[in-house]
Amino acid sequence: MEKFTTLTGVAAPLEIVNVDTDMIIPKQYLKTIKRTGLGKGLFAEMRYKEDGSENPDFVLNKPAYRKAQILVAGDNFGCGSSREHAPWALLDFGIRCVISTSFADIFYNNCFKNGILPITVSPEDLDKLMDDARRGANATLTIDLEAQEIRGPDGGKVSFEIDAFRKHCLLNGLDDIGLTMEKAPSIEAYEKKTATVHPWL
Repeated sequence: MEKFTTLTGVAAPLEIVNVDTDMIIPKQYLKTIKRTGLGKGLFAEMRYKEDGSENPDFVLNKPAYRKAQILVAGDNFGCGSSREHAPWALLDFGIRCVISTSFADIFYNNCFKNGILPITVSPEDLDKLMDDARRGANATLTIDLEAQEIRGPDGGKVSFEIDAFRKHCLLNGLDDIGLTMEKAPSIEAYEKKTATVHPWL
């Protein structure tokens, strides 16, 4: 998993509340178990018209936000079904951080397991960040995970809280497999000891 330390990038304003996982990645894209290639389906029902052409009114289709790495979204982001394809699609598109006032628990946990930082802020702070994000090409935010700060284009700062263990995992690029591999020397030592004491195992 790619480490998350400091991210500076364009923030796209998604001014919609209750964005569920079916909106993030519609059901027709769930046939794969690969984590790549899902970016094209991200928000597909809003990004594309019925004929398959792009909807120019959708935020991620606007020139300033096509390469957005941060999403500033409305309340209750990631609700609905527990599909892990939702963070896969965000990551494949290039989104590394989602900021909202609240997240659905399963989506929130899946973000950390896939290298995405979900940040919960107050409604007042979200309003400020949404205003920053509306600036188009000038909507650059800096996310400093170590300092637990979001820095806006005008120098304003928003602090956020994060669980210490999850912070450690993101800073070091550790998913569940990576965490297990950190224990490899202990595992190997135990296996050698067991083989000596109980050679039939």
